[in-house]
Order: sequence, then structure tokens, then C-alpha cells
Amino acid sequence: MNTDDVVRTFLDFYRERGHEPITGSTLLPPPSDPVLFTTSGMHPLTPYLKGRPHPQGRRLVNVQRCLRTTDLDEVGDPTHLTVFEMLGSWSLGDYGHPQSLRWGYELLRDGFGVPHEKLSVTVFDSDLQSLDTWRELGLPVEPTQDENWWSNGPTGPCGPDSEIFYWTGDGPPQGSPTSDPRWVEIWNHVHMRHDRGDDGELVPLRQVNVDTGMGLERLVSILQGRGSVYETDLFEPWMRLVPPLWDLDERSVRVVCDHLRSTVVVLGDGVRPSNTGRGYVLRRLVRRLLTVLRRDDPSRTLADLPVEPVEHTLDHFRQPLGADAVRDVLGDEERRFDGLLERGRRVLSRPEFRGPLSEEDYRYLHDTHGLPRELVAGSLSEPSPDREL
Repeated sequence: MNTDDVVRTFLDFYRERGHEPITGSTLLPPPSDPVLFTTSGMHPLTPYLKGRPHPQGRRLVNVQRCLRTTDLDEVGDPTHLTVFEMLGSWSLGDYGHPQSLRWGYELLRDGFGVPHEKLSVTVFDSDLQSLDTWRELGLPVEPTQDENWWSNGPTGPCGPDSEIFYWTGDGPPQGSPTSDPRWVEIWNHVHMRHDRGDDGELVPLRQVNVDTGMGLERLVSILQGRGSVYETDLFEPWMRLVPPLWDLDERSVRVVCDHLRSTVVVLGDGVRPSNTGRGYVLRRLVRRLLTVLRRDDPSRTLADLPVEPVEHTLDHFRQPLGADAVRDVLGDEERRFDGLLERGRRVLSRPEFRGPLSEEDYRYLHDTHGLPRELVAGSLSEPSPDREL
């Protein structure tokens, strides 16, 4: 299956079971939402999970693009991305959690052809209903505690969840999802029945919901038999054209490709670099990729980036922005980055910064001179034995 086939199969499965497709394209939440970017498929549905009637009914399905900066340090491993897409389904006070689990298993086994023996699940230890459902379906099930309690933040809708894992190792599956990292989570089914207030207290929601989320890129990598999300058709032009362009180690190639692709998507959703809010997140993303790109060779430039991967990403996300406009923004940000590097070198040449830098130094350099830690420890670091960066 290519990515379009996977999305079509998912949406068709839930349409056949009475779910209405809803729009889930943009990274930007509604104007009244205080967060900068949509971080999960359920995020835009929070008012409806709390009981407001949804205009399209009580069974919903969508594909939601998301952006998370909390996982930046993990980007470059086989599964984590900055911008990703979430396949989601919802019951807003309609069917129960066991039905969602049965449908999820049916779609994976029959719709996507995932072998039964390569699946395992974890559940919240007191969620006996889910535990019994998985045992009826014949899947290995592991009870946990905090690992299977889902929330989208310190407050708001939350509840126990069932996480479905796929065995990525060679040979027969071994161990369990909590004991062997070769078990990779692919789908989370949340029994969303509580609302956590500002005081931390849990109160029952007006309706009991089901919220499921499955990372599209992870699923595609499994269905295409790939070792990482970067080897799928979603990243094909990036991973084909970037490695010959710049001599980088494998993890750095992945980070650069992820950050470039994410930058394209954010730009396509209308954000432009700035020193505040969403624009600052975008600016730091560009500067982070430039820091990685130039770590070993300061002459590397984004001006060498081909148009093809940019157009591929804009086309996949159905964004009207042209590739030339993306390249213009990247060029402008690279020039700003060069100016920041020059100012940073002058600052770091001062006597007080010649030894190992303390946490207070990093805070001062960021707050006073706008030098992020990763920049100081990357493009501005000197190969000197007296500086531990």
C-alpha cells in the first residue's frame, strides 16, 4: 500500500460503520485556542468531547496533521517526526470502548493485513472491560498503570487507554511492549470519560467518549515493510536527494529532512518566521536544521535544496503555496542565521565565555543575545579542549 491507499482504507472502513469524515487539515487551532499548533487529532474536538453536540453527528473520522516540539530530541530515530499525520476516529457518547477495540483489531487484521501474531496490547490495570475484550480477541495483553492513562495536557478530557503495538524485530515476537523496545506503538484507543480540572480533580464527563489515534507515518512504514518512517514514500524524494547533496551521518540526514519537511508544511499553513509565537517556533526549527547541517561544513547552504521534495510535500498536504515561495523564505532565514552566527561569535569571544559554559551562561546568551542553546553548542562551538559544550 502507498500512503494514499492507507488513508483511503482507513476512512472507508469507518465510513462503512457510520462515521462522518470531518476536516482535519491545518496545523493551526481555532483562534480561541491558546496553543500554538494542533498537537493531536482530538485537540480540535475538545468542546465536543465535553458534551457540545457536533454538527456532523456522534461518530466521526479524520486525518489530522499535527506538530509536536516535545519530541524534538527523539527526531531522527526510526519513528519520531516533528510534523506528522494522525488517523483518528471518535464516538461522542455513542458506542462503547469494547466496540472500538474490536473494530481496531478488525481493520488492522483484515483491512491492512497485519499478522495477528505481530500484535500485542497494553491496558490500564483497572480497565477490566478492555482487558477482557483483548483476551476474547486472542491478543497478548499487558496491564500497566500510568503508561495507559491518556490526557492532552494537565487539564481537560482524559481517561484510561489501550495501546496497540507491532513487533518490528527479526524472528518471533519476544517479551512485552514495556520490556522490549522492538514493540512499537501504532494505535491508541482512549476510553475518555473524565475531565481534569485546574485543581487536578477528576470529574465524570457529561458523556463517555472513545478517541482513537494512529500515526499515519508509523503505520505506513509497517505496511511497506520499512525500517523507519524515513524509508516510506512520504520521504522518498527527501531521502533520495538530500544524502548526495550533503555528506551527513544517518541521524543528521533524518533530522535535516524532517525539519525541512516540517518547515514546508508550517509555511504552507500560512505561518511566517518571527520572534514570537508560531513564527518563533518556525524560526527555531529552521535554525536547528541549519545548526545540524553546518556542524561539519559551514559552507553548506539551503540554496542547493532541489525543488522536487518541496513540491512533493506541498502536494501531499494539498497546500497552495509554491515551492519558490518556500525557497525564498528559507533563503531569508539563512541570511538571518548567518548574521546571528556573526554576532554570536563576537559575544562568545569575550573573556567571560572562554571556559566551560554554565546553565546561567546559556540563559544569559539566550535571553540577552537571542542565542539558543543548541546554536551555542553547535554552530558556535569551537573545537577547544577548554570549552565543554
